[in-house]
Amino acid sequence: MMLVLLTGIVYANDYREIRKFSLKKDEQKKILVKYDLKERLFKFRWTLFVNDGLVMHRSYDKIVSQNILYLNGRNQSVHQELMTRGAHGYEVPYLLLKFKKFDMKKHEALFELFLYDKQSEIKLEILKNKDEMNAKS
Repeated sequence: MMLVLLTGIVYANDYREIRKFSLKKDEQKKILVKYDLKERLFKFRWTLFVNDGLVMHRSYDKIVSQNILYLNGRNQSVHQELMTRGAHGYEVPYLLLKFKKFDMKKHEALFELFLYDKQSEIKLEILKNKDEMNAKS
């Protein structure tokens, strides 16, 4: 039992950044992923919450995917590799986007974003939506 707990603690410490996002339906979050001299865009949004499933759309470097995420632990997160495997073997940097909660009153989904980057090569820049910039003006 103790071995399982220690493994979980070590595994959790491997993540370099943890961020939280709360998004309304069709609100998009954009994150610029920078490494070497490259910049790639990771985007995600959700379109439907029904039967405890959240339909989520995401794209990374113009490759589009759709997932259904659930709160019960099964299919609760998506994994996005940020670089090709050839350069890093099994230590490929990745993002883990986890669906944490759905607020029925506000119609918002809460996500946590984790960055696994053992060699500290990745920089993330959270891009502001036009609506967010206008609200702060």
